[in-house]
Formats: sequence, structure tokens, C-alpha cells
Amino acid sequence: MSRSTRATQMLDKLGVAFTTVTYDYDPNAERIGLQAAQAIGEPPHRVLKTLMAELDGKPVCVVLPSDREVSMKKLAAALGGKHAEMMKPAAAEKLTGFVVGGISPFGQKKPVPTVIELSAMDEDYVYMNGGQRGLQIRLSPLAAREALNAVAAAIVA
Repeated sequence: MSRSTRATQMLDKLGVAFTTVTYDYDPNAERIGLQAAQAIGEPPHRVLKTLMAELDGKPVCVVLPSDREVSMKKLAAALGGKHAEMMKPAAAEKLTGFVVGGISPFGQKKPVPTVIELSAMDEDYVYMNGGQRGLQIRLSPLAAREALNAVAAAIVA
């Protein structure tokens, strides 16, 4: 497995401190983020999942703890929109350039507005997908927010 992806290259270019962790990705896992947390031995609230959604028909990236669900109403409010819904997996792959299970908020083909769950900002460090299945990036949530120019908001259901 390569530890150099568009996600890690973006972070390197920005000078963001991070480390990578690999694990055995289970394509049959019911919840990919929870499987990643278990595989790397971290609590699920520290291993963040990346979801792609549409807000008023435009793409947005959503980052939240792997053991939580996003509230579409709170997501819409966080970005000043009216209606949010999940993006179809094929559309998410085409937009980001990553495959489902390996979608990272970093290094997407086209940058989109990003929201990180506010509670993640309280952690000393978090893990986010590194741009391929079985690769996680460990970094400061504040550095992640800055790198992504993301909004931190309470978006969990």
C-alpha cells in the first residue's frame, strides 16, 4: 500500500504535521469507519468518517465521528442552506477522485465546502481517511480544519 496519495501530498504541500497508519480494510464491514477504528485500536469518536452530501444541489464534504450520524437539517443550517441530502456513491467517487471507503477530505479533485463536527475539535488528535482504503491520517483537528478551510459546527443527529 502506498502511503503517498493526493491527500498526503496536499498535507505535505501545506506543511501540515501528520502521520499515517495502515490497517486491513474489510470491504464487507457494515460500517467502514467503525471497522477502521477497531482495526487501529482507537475510540470511534476519534476516527472521523468522510461523507459527501449535496446542499441545495451543490456538493459539500462532511467529516464526523465514525460512531455518529449526520443531521441533514443541522448540516444545511451550518452552511446557510435549505436542503441537504447524501450524495450517491458513484457521484461521490467521480467528484472526489477517491473510491468509497477511501474518500478523504484532503486532496479531492475539486475542493468543496467542508464541515467538521464541532466535538472533534476537542480532541488532541483525530484520524481521517488518507485517500485509499486501509490508510488513515493522524493529525490535529485544528490543523485539519485549517487545511480544509472548513467550518466546525454541531452537525450530528
